Amino acid sequence: MTWTLAVDRDALDRTHLLDTPTPRAGDGETVLRVDRVGVTANNVTYAVLGDAFRYWEFFPAPDPALGLVPLWGFAEVLESRAPGVEPGQRLYGYLPPSSHLRVRPDRVDERGFRDASEHRAALPSPYNAYALTTGDTAYEAHREDLQVLYRPLFFTSFMLADRLRDNGFHHADVVAVSSASSKTAYGAAFLMRGERELVGLTSARNVAFTESLGVYDRVLPYDAAGDLKAVPTTYVDVAGSKDLTAAIHDHLGADLVHHAVVGITFQDPTPVGTLQGARPTVFFAPEQMRKRAGDWGRAGLDERFGEAWRRFAPAVEGWVDVVTHTGPEALARVWRDVLAGRTAPRDGHVVTF
Repeated sequence: MTWTLAVDRDALDRTHLLDTPTPRAGDGETVLRVDRVGVTANNVTYAVLGDAFRYWEFFPAPDPALGLVPLWGFAEVLESRAPGVEPGQRLYGYLPPSSHLRVRPDRVDERGFRDASEHRAALPSPYNAYALTTGDTAYEAHREDLQVLYRPLFFTSFMLADRLRDNGFHHADVVAVSSASSKTAYGAAFLMRGERELVGLTSARNVAFTESLGVYDRVLPYDAAGDLKAVPTTYVDVAGSKDLTAAIHDHLGADLVHHAVVGITFQDPTPVGTLQGARPTVFFAPEQMRKRAGDWGRAGLDERFGEAWRRFAPAVEGWVDVVTHTGPEALARVWRDVLAGRTAPRDGHVVTF
């Protein structure tokens, strides 16, 4: 069976399981069979920002009213007519919510390849890379579930922490992080521990879990944001709540020296209006990645990320309960649950096919 799970672009909770033709590899092409994917709040961000950041364009839907939400996971080469890519090879990368994906491998080497399909040529290049498990510095076979859940988020965490460090934390004494129980947030906090005072902001029901992580110096519920110290503060905005944004800007005023918008867990656009303090600026991980690839070389970047992942993975094993599901119908159910915020912060949802 070949299938694709689409959503309505104007009503993301409406899903459509479509029968699709089995793709075949033409000259220079490879067909991947999707094997294992993770579904997290990161995928919700891709859908909510699908138009603004062109995420819908990576995997075009058969109907312009529909969208294919990008996922991260593992796939195997089913058929290949591309030099250097062989059936049976296992890859990690950006995948559609589908049983199969046809790609056009380019720049093939021992680490993997990039998809040079025409429709992806003008899209952010980091999302076009497919890493061979045999040449991936971060790959560990016994931690594939952790990789599909955390690796794309942790890469954002890694680049975010690096960007703040690269800019001297914008001269802040405190880094306050909203949606602090989310994987991206606490991954960044893990990497920044001891460099600045870290304050996690989260919902009242997630305070105990967030404190248990041990990566924040203080954890506050959202309604206690007014307890933030009146000192130079960088705000890492993973929640995207307009009410929380207004409260923090009003409370800190000129002490808010930087406001980095990283995600939109609440799917609630942040108003700029007459906010006091630093204006919100969107953090886009591929921009910092391109800078560091220039500074360190791609191999150097991969090596640093692999080292950070190997420190993080053993810690995160105690922070997550992996919940495994099977089949496209299960993928649709998990998507709706994650979209609606019905999943517990300890749960990590993996879907296999």
